[in-house]
Amino acid sequence: MKTCALAVLLAVLAANTASAVRLPSSTGEGTQSVPLLERVDFEQRLGTQVPLDLMFRDETGRAVRLGDYFQSKPVILTLSYYECPMLCTLVLNGLVSALRALRFDVGKEFVAINVSFNPRESSELAAAKKAVYLKEYRRTGAESGWHFLTGDESSIRQLTEAVGFRYAWDEKYQQYAHATGLVVLTPGGRIARYFYGVEFSPRDLRFGLIEAADGKIGSPVDKVLLYCFHYDPATGRYSAIALTSVRIGGVVTLAALVTFIVVMLRRERRPAVASHDSWARNGAAP
Repeated sequence: MKTCALAVLLAVLAANTASAVRLPSSTGEGTQSVPLLERVDFEQRLGTQVPLDLMFRDETGRAVRLGDYFQSKPVILTLSYYECPMLCTLVLNGLVSALRALRFDVGKEFVAINVSFNPRESSELAAAKKAVYLKEYRRTGAESGWHFLTGDESSIRQLTEAVGFRYAWDEKYQQYAHATGLVVLTPGGRIARYFYGVEFSPRDLRFGLIEAADGKIGSPVDKVLLYCFHYDPATGRYSAIALTSVRIGGVVTLAALVTFIVVMLRRERRPAVASHDSWARNGAAP
């Protein structure tokens, strides 16, 4: 009975995994995604100096110079727009989760900056997003060290180009296609390390901040990009999303379940074999 239940579970999971990564073919979205995603990337430009004279607006609407946030502390930079329907929120969720595990405090040992790459977004949106993550972070004084900025097209392009963040606007879906991750910079504004994805190791982030504080530039890391692309509000589903990690996760989960079933089958057989051997030694039939 146990083995049958496990087999059913495995079959259900396999079906769900296949449906989760299958893209609809009738709409032609598969062919549309190729040229757009070719314009999306997050290149590693370690050691590059970001332009600190760029002007943005903070969450209060005040004009600020990017260099004002680069003084004596390393900086964590995230690039996400505030009305993103998909992975931008997951990036900030992953960041705040990692930061809560650190003994370092935002505003004391380091600075955190999020810049929206959508030039149409307002400071009001930035303020609302900041309020959400300050509440999640749960540490006093963080409001002076975690900044949520908006800016014009020119400033945004110069910053994103400097850090290797390439994105593309999809007119049909009125959304951006982009990759996910964050950048750690030295107090002087040089790129020290990249972290890709939507979840970040607190230990690695801590070492990255320590090295950046000393002005050290890290080594290139394996680039596994997670793309944010095409949420269709009409169907309420992600209709064309290049999430390699989803496929990898499904395969790993299936492999783990297969291993578990094999182990359980072997455990079920061992008592029967032991009983048979005992009867044979005693000269009786089982």
